Amino acid sequence: MNAEIRSLGHPETHFWLTRSVARVMGVNLSQAMTNGTLTARDYADLVSRCRTCTRVEECQNWLGQQRLEPPDPPRHCLNRDRLARIAEDQPT
Repeated sequence: MNAEIRSLGHPETHFWLTRSVARVMGVNLSQAMTNGTLTARDYADLVSRCRTCTRVEECQNWLGQQRLEPPDPPRHCLNRDRLARIAEDQPT
């Protein structure tokens, strides 16, 4: 059996990337926690999943290019589907 060992990205960097991608999408993670759509464990899982991504620079570039309408998250985003589901559950 071949096990691949990957190092995780810095927790603070990926915490802010997760929050920033969500914000640009129009997702308020704090509100999602308040209304029960997102648990503390779910939130931690989003950040942990982000920490496994090696495409930080692409994500930062994507964030820097967003302007008006909430876009879909970057195609490479490991949290893409989960953030989209949270967005659907949030009031507009």
